[in-house]
Amino acid sequence: MSRTVLLTVACALAVAVGLGAGSAAALPPGPPTVAVTRVHLAALTVAPAAPLAGYSARRFGSGWASLGAGCDVRERVLIRDGRDVRVGAKCRPVAGRWRSIYDGEIMKRAALVDIDHVVAKAEAWRSGAAAWTADQRERFANDFIDPELIAVSEAANRSKGDRDPAEWRPPRRRVWCLYARWWVDVKFRWQLSVDAAEKQAVAEMLATCRPGG
Repeated sequence: MSRTVLLTVACALAVAVGLGAGSAAALPPGPPTVAVTRVHLAALTVAPAAPLAGYSARRFGSGWASLGAGCDVRERVLIRDGRDVRVGAKCRPVAGRWRSIYDGEIMKRAALVDIDHVVAKAEAWRSGAAAWTADQRERFANDFIDPELIAVSEAANRSKGDRDPAEWRPPRRRVWCLYARWWVDVKFRWQLSVDAAEKQAVAEMLATCRPGG
């Protein structure tokens, strides 16, 4: 089954299960185990980051993709990552509670929530996406089936920007393990490269994981 079909099916199911509340986990899809993540990290191509020449956010599409039933990707992430989310007309969350996993900030209005690309679009461009088709880049920017999109605070999202783990790590050290697993999962699934400093930083974060994680 193609990645496009998987995305369509996953989104249809997400809409079908009900829009009245956030998920119990209130997190993106779970990444592989620590052991598998280490295998995937070792398999990634190590290469210097490419220049940003030619990059523009618009090279990844003009905005959030529609998922049908009045929902777009941003709204589905808000519903998935929040708790006690109430949805009004056109799939818009009108109430709920969101906790930014990066810094622990609690937000009680959807307008205060940013949707972070775990691997930023500019970072993807530097590590392989420049060679992708426009369709591939748009699917990456709206990737709802991998742990690429997460609801976070505006402050955390602005602090992170398009930096990789060698340049930025979540302020909450306790989530480094999970963040590293998300990062590797996205890079592995999308066949993006890592540079040497980035790979070392990810390995250091994975070293904070609990045994058997």
